Amino acid sequence: MSIVRAADAPRFELNGAQFTVYAGPSNGSKEICTWRLTVPGGSQSMPHTLDRDEVFVVLSGAIRITPDGDRLTSGDSAVVPAGGRIELGNPADEPAEVQVAVQAGFSAYHMDGSLFGTPPWAA
Repeated sequence: MSIVRAADAPRFELNGAQFTVYAGPSNGSKEICTWRLTVPGGSQSMPHTLDRDEVFVVLSGAIRITPDGDRLTSGDSAVVPAGGRIELGNPADEPAEVQVAVQAGFSAYHMDGSLFGTPPWAA
């Protein structure tokens, strides 16, 4: 068994978004990656796709998975199937907290199909 203490959880940042890693290959899970994503108010990620399904559960605040997508708030979830466009944004002024889960070993791709790779929070 692998235990990750909150104070010791690996943390990463990308364009103002913060990733707090709870499970992944680097800390004991060979099959599942999960992290808490803090999305700043008014922010928007770069558009991308994954080669695996990705699950988002909103813990607080609000997000949109795509700019024109449904607004998801606390308690809402979304499953983006492999190959689906992801452009996660926060339409509110306050930060949003989101729990994310995806199969370990996934690869991310830019919208032109070029490989982005596996981000460090999922390695």
